[in-house]
Amino acid sequence: MDGGVDGLVVAVEDGIATLRIDRAHARGALTAAMWEALPRLLAGLEKDPDVAVLVLTGSAGVFSAGADIRELHGHYATAEAADAYHALNAAAEQALAGFVKPTIAYVQGPCVGGGCQLATACDLRFADTTARFGVTPAKLGIVYDAGSTARLARLVGVSTAKYLLFSAELIDAAHALRVGLVDDVFAPEEADEKVYGFARTIASRSRLTVRAAKDLLGMDAEDPDRVAAWRTTWERESRGSADVREGLTAFTERRPPHFLWTG
Repeated sequence: MDGGVDGLVVAVEDGIATLRIDRAHARGALTAAMWEALPRLLAGLEKDPDVAVLVLTGSAGVFSAGADIRELHGHYATAEAADAYHALNAAAEQALAGFVKPTIAYVQGPCVGGGCQLATACDLRFADTTARFGVTPAKLGIVYDAGSTARLARLVGVSTAKYLLFSAELIDAAHALRVGLVDDVFAPEEADEKVYGFARTIASRSRLTVRAAKDLLGMDAEDPDRVAAWRTTWERESRGSADVREGLTAFTERRPPHFLWTG
């Protein structure tokens, strides 16, 4: 279905939502309208009970080469315009990072600048061997967002984050896998099956268990008050949920479970 803005397409099937950057003719360049639309689209998918997993991907072998350069002259014409544009970027990235259901970035071809910013905001990243990754603000004289920089460093480590940010050079999928920027790499002819097969696996699991795990892993585990609140919320939810009874019954009966919790 149309995402309500040129360049974004949404589809939901078998518990998996696909949010597609559909601008292969422009190398997946992200317009301001696309950045602005992302929080709204993500909010709708988050509330949709039919959605268990989100896959963010591109089209025709292209993920995203980043911001639409043709627009940037206008966005950087004044400090005020630049601030407004960066606020759009930050809001979209935070909406994706804060999405309560599992998210997967499925990368083919270029994943650069704003494209890499969105990919790193996902829970997991899978790529095929055509993927190329880069964080390139140093080629444009732009200071990368503090939140995006911190997220990148948490993912790949400070040294690799410096390598990517200082050089603004692209790395291939094998290099990205080696430094932890992606979780797995597949041959192009098998990538769809592998990525969506994994998404279906997640969709078949207890959404309660997955949601609780994502919530805990997204917080500061050294904060005793937050961990205590997490225990109160999720352990109580689990004890009162039909999912645990269904999981145990299905295991005993040697059949796939049919979990009901949608959260």
